[in-house]
Amino acid sequence: MISQSAKDGFDTLLRQALRTGLVPADTEAEMSVIDDIAAISEKKMVVLTVSSYLFRLMVMFYFTPDAATKAHFARLNRIAPEEMSDQVFMDAIAECGNLCCGILNRDLGRFFPHLGMSTPNVIDKNCAAYLQTLNVGHLRHLAVDMPQAPRFHITLCVSAYAEMDFAVSEEEADAGTGELELF
Repeated sequence: MISQSAKDGFDTLLRQALRTGLVPADTEAEMSVIDDIAAISEKKMVVLTVSSYLFRLMVMFYFTPDAATKAHFARLNRIAPEEMSDQVFMDAIAECGNLCCGILNRDLGRFFPHLGMSTPNVIDKNCAAYLQTLNVGHLRHLAVDMPQAPRFHITLCVSAYAEMDFAVSEEEADAGTGELELF
């Protein structure tokens, strides 16, 4: 029910959202597809949903609350790692997921009207084993590698309720995040 063009579009828009929300400014990131969820070793995940009348899209950000992960989110939030308490860390990772999905939601709004987005939920990674029960039309697992950060894993899961076809050009994907103009 989801065309290859639409699958590519979801992937492209997710990658762009991750570059904006998960990767610090002036940092290069390599994103690669992984086929086996068993390669994902993190213990927890933040789950967000973007929904419309035509589909439900879930993005899962896997993480382990260790020193390297906390240091990455401290860097993203421009605070010292010592200031990254457990609650500040959970808020930061949830907000990062929220930011990435907000960008994805906005970009998908060019193709689909009436989109809604959930709030972040932190759940156990083992829940990902049940993704196929959601009647998935597109499932993609990504690894994100960048300097001075642990490897992050993200899963995109799309369930379609109708035929879906749209195309995202590279120019649209690289158009930027938009800027606020003050008059």
